Amino acid sequence: MPALHEALPTPHAFQLQNGVQVVSVRQEQAPVVCLDFWCRAGSASELAAESGLAHFLEHMVFKGSESLAAGAFDQRIEALGGSSNAATGFDDVHYHVLIPPAAAAEALDLLLDLVLHPRLEASDFDMERQVVLEELAQSEDQPEDVAFQRLLALACPDHVYGRAILGERRALIRHNPEGMAAFHRRGYRPTACSLAVAGALDGLDLEAMVAGSALADLSDVSEGAGTGAAGEAATPSTAPSVAPAQTQTQTLTLQPGRHTLRLPRLEAARLLMVWQLPAAADLEATAGADLFTTLLAEGRRSRLVQRLREDLRMVESVDLDLNVLEAGSLALLEAVCDPDQAEAVEAEIGKVWQELSATPPSSSECERAQRLVANGYRFGLEAASPVAGLIGNQSLWGRLEPLQEPLERLRLWTPQRLHDEILPLFAPERACRVLALPA
Repeated sequence: MPALHEALPTPHAFQLQNGVQVVSVRQEQAPVVCLDFWCRAGSASELAAESGLAHFLEHMVFKGSESLAAGAFDQRIEALGGSSNAATGFDDVHYHVLIPPAAAAEALDLLLDLVLHPRLEASDFDMERQVVLEELAQSEDQPEDVAFQRLLALACPDHVYGRAILGERRALIRHNPEGMAAFHRRGYRPTACSLAVAGALDGLDLEAMVAGSALADLSDVSEGAGTGAAGEAATPSTAPSVAPAQTQTQTLTLQPGRHTLRLPRLEAARLLMVWQLPAAADLEATAGADLFTTLLAEGRRSRLVQRLREDLRMVESVDLDLNVLEAGSLALLEAVCDPDQAEAVEAEIGKVWQELSATPPSSSECERAQRLVANGYRFGLEAASPVAGLIGNQSLWGRLEPLQEPLERLRLWTPQRLHDEILPLFAPERACRVLALPA
């Protein structure tokens, strides 16, 4: 583990002729290489009729490519000593492989073949649809997940962030390979993709690897024309003319309110609250929000944990998570308590806000929050996978910077500045609140 004062490396970046961004970080102690392909094709890229298609496509990618049979990718990566995974979010999707350095070039070719040329065969499509529908059913069977999704739907009623990434059942049933091929062609474009590589890079000629890969051959295809990734002609109904960026940049306006939800099989009441915060592009403000959420609910000495769990013993747990998103970030609070304590818990949260309004947080509180955030950031960069994930996302959204820079931003936030600029964003009247109670 590097010393806390040791400077972090600066990513190396270059751009292919077709516009794809490639970024890398060499880590001296890393035993493996992480290859991480990012694309601006998350669920925010979906049109209304395409609900769940981004996540469904993530599943279908692993069903094979034009040259890889279903299951062959996993078998070959595992035979090389590696592992793979993928994740779909609101704003983007990424696919990564952890691999020994000697196999990095072969693994890159396999990964890009799989992601850029998915086969999308009808038989696999129907089988994987059932897997996705089962995943949706499992989510709908979890009362905690239902409450969380209801909170987002109420808080973001006219925005893609209010819709489930897994999609709606009726839409999933209607999806077909041709529509998915059109979505893939529309979203997986050179200017909407980035490749990040981190870890043991000594001896790897990354620029030569990428220049000779399928990534260099990726090209834009006119909307609504040509053939899809599955090799099928796209019809007007499956190749909409609206580009993904139009939904990704839709301004988020959170709808405040107070709502009550009764759910069968919910074991304990949950007070859920969400506040809108600055979007991901406002790097300085999101750093301040990170500090403030840490000050409020990270560890026993944080304001809300100390008050609600340690002193008053009103909750089993209280968590406050910052979700940094492109159209507007979200701070999500969850307090688990007895049903008859829920209103009192909400009142105490309001009191904590009022106390901070009257008197800014102490210097020691802020220093503690800065230390926790900084340590968490540094510790998270010890392995190749989180480093590749960080720089891949930064490169994708045009925010690549030295890895040291987020630590420098933390130092810009004083107690008074947190009080003046971040605290008002957490005013109780700005929150959308859902009280989830056992039915």
